[in-house]
Order: sequence, then structure tokens, then C-alpha cells
Amino acid sequence: MARKHDYLLYIGFTWLLLVGLACNKDSVVAEEQTPPAPEVPPPTLDEIRQGLADKSATDATTALFYNLKKIAEEHTLFGHQDATKRGVDDNATEWANEQHLAMVSNEKSDVKTVTGAYPSVYGHDFNHIAGFFEPDHGWFVYEKEIARQLTIDAYNRGGVNTYSWHYDNPVSKGSFYWDDSPVKAVYNILPGGSNHDVYKMSLRTIADYAKTLVGTDGKLVPVIFRPFHEFDGDWFWWGRAHCTVAEYKQLYQFTVTYLRDELGVHNFLYAWSPDRNFNSEPELLQRYPGDEYVDLIGTDNYWDLQSASTVVEAANKFKIISDYAKKRNKLAAVTETGLLNLTQNDWYTQVLLKALQHHELAVAYVLVWANRKDGFWTPHKGHPAEADFVSFKNNDYILFGDEMPEIYKIP
Repeated sequence: MARKHDYLLYIGFTWLLLVGLACNKDSVVAEEQTPPAPEVPPPTLDEIRQGLADKSATDATTALFYNLKKIAEEHTLFGHQDATKRGVDDNATEWANEQHLAMVSNEKSDVKTVTGAYPSVYGHDFNHIAGFFEPDHGWFVYEKEIARQLTIDAYNRGGVNTYSWHYDNPVSKGSFYWDDSPVKAVYNILPGGSNHDVYKMSLRTIADYAKTLVGTDGKLVPVIFRPFHEFDGDWFWWGRAHCTVAEYKQLYQFTVTYLRDELGVHNFLYAWSPDRNFNSEPELLQRYPGDEYVDLIGTDNYWDLQSASTVVEAANKFKIISDYAKKRNKLAAVTETGLLNLTQNDWYTQVLLKALQHHELAVAYVLVWANRKDGFWTPHKGHPAEADFVSFKNNDYILFGDEMPEIYKIP
């Protein structure tokens, strides 16, 4: 009986094994025959426009928004303020495309000198374009022309252009810094205010300028426009201590609608960026003008990136803007940061990069401030931070200008 029992067990085991192999074979065949999932085509330009502040944005501007969102899924672009406008050759020697200085090549860039590549994002400012100068003032004319040319150059080489606006006080005609010209202005430049027409004149100057930005392809150059930034501090006349929440929101909303609807500017994406004074989404959004006026949520954060000890604090704030952008179909960016004079030689890889990679973020770009003799933010040749900056550039997560995909067309 034992042998018979063993024999039956053997037969049963063999049968189960054969059935299992057959099932496995059928499964493999089924897997091999399963057709791949069809590729989802990208949305049309009109579909993308429905999520923008400007439903009539140009094709290139619309494509820029879409492509920056796609890039942010895996990478972050590197940007530099005044990238081809000014810089430093060493600790004591400054160069600049300025009217009073010898002309410098439009191709020069501190970032390119050190890494061999331009930044992906070029920062500019409307301060010297929509300011309070005589229209035919030589310096004013020069500043507009050099900014125009450098913006077009950046576009022609496939880069992204963003403009902030350190707007001089339109009531006092003094500095944009509150301490240098402590005159309340926001209430007075809103519709019905005593200086509303002054403000509209400044916006007309911006609109006229925006329409002169034409690339070699004959198309208007898209611009990420970032007005009234760092409003959660008190250092600018539009800061939180100098206007109410409602006044600030109305100012931002009027700016977008007047440029878009009255002046016909359609090559702008609109960026909104507080400083670092938030630790939650409700705090971030206290002065938010609304999704219908904003395309990009940013933050300017220098303080939390002074050393490795506060990397997590900075990273948590980056996550707040990134999460909101994902949720609301917006872009996110670190719109200003940096370590003055790079006193920490490994700041780029051990502070900035770690802050960007601490969480899973969707941050389109990070921009450091402009290089001057009295303060620089990217290293010059021979600076102790040079090697670290090159290592930062070579990290797969960060994209410089030589790694940029086509961003002004939908794939």
C-alpha cells in the first residue's frame, strides 16, 4: 500500500506541475500578445490655453507653459539674473553692458565662462524700462535697447526669459525700497486713485516694449512676468505693512487684466512669488490674487539656504509651492535664491541641490541673483566654489542651456 500511495502522490504532483507549466506558458503568451497601451497625444494649444491666465496667449507662450510643466516632472532648469548683462571676472573686476562702460559682447556670461554652457533661464527687470525718466533720456533708451537685445538673444538660443519689476514708487517717484521713500502708493494707483493714470502709463510702457520682442523666427518672445514680488515682507512699497490684503490682490489683478485685455499683451505668463514667510498652504495663499490671474507660483528664499542646517526648512517650503502648483495646474519655481559671494564652497551641491531633491518636487526652475563686484552669486574662474558649481551643472537633475529641449513648440 505504501508503494501505491507513493505512486499516486507522484502522479498527482506530476499532473500539477504540468498544469502549472501550461498555465504559465499561456500567461507568457498572453503577456506577449497584449498590445502596448496607446500613447496619449499631447493636449492641443487651445486645451492648454484654457488653464492660463491669458486665454489668448500666443502659441509659443502656451507651449512654454506646457513644456516647463513636463520638464519639472524630472528636472529643474538653472537660471541667472542679468546672465548676459553683467558679471565679474574676479573678486575685483566687474564687466557690464552699460552705457557708460566699454561695450561687452552680448555673448558673454559668467555661467558660460565657468561651465561652458549658458543658463537655461535669463532674469531681467523692468525697473530701467518702465521707470520715471524722460523718454528720450540717453541712458533710458540704452537700457531698453540692451534689455531687448539680450532677451531676444536668449530666446534665439532656446532659453527662457523672466522679468521682475523693481518698480520705483509711482507716487513719490522715489525708490522702490520703503525705507528710502516711505510713501504709501498701492491705494493711490488702484482704479479711482490719485495716481492711477501714472500706473497705467507704466503698464503701457511695458506693453509697448513687450511687443518689440521678436525673435529671428519672426515670433513674439514669451516672457514670464513677475510683478510685486516678496510682498510678504515690508521692504518694498507694495509690502504687507503698506497695503491691505484686498488692495494687494486688486493691484495684481488689475495689472494682469489691463495688460491682457486693454493693451493686448499675449506673450506673458504671470508669476506670483512671496518671500519665505509661510509654513503652510493657507499662509502661502493669504495674498494670492486667484488662479485665474496666475500661471506660476514661486518663492524667493535666500535666508533658509544660507547653510546646510536649514536645508529641510527650505525644502518644505518648496514642497508647499510645488504641491499647490500640481493641484491647480500651475508652474512652480524658486524665483530667487543664492548665497552672497559663495562663502560656502560646496553650496550648490550640498545646500541648493539637496533642498531641491529632499522632496519629490515639480519645480520648473531655480534662479540665482545677478553678479556684481560688490556681490556675486555664481563663481568666477578661480573661485574656490568653481568645481562645485561644475558638479552641480553636471547633475542629471539640473538642466543648463546646452541640455534644453525645444520649449516653444508642442511635441
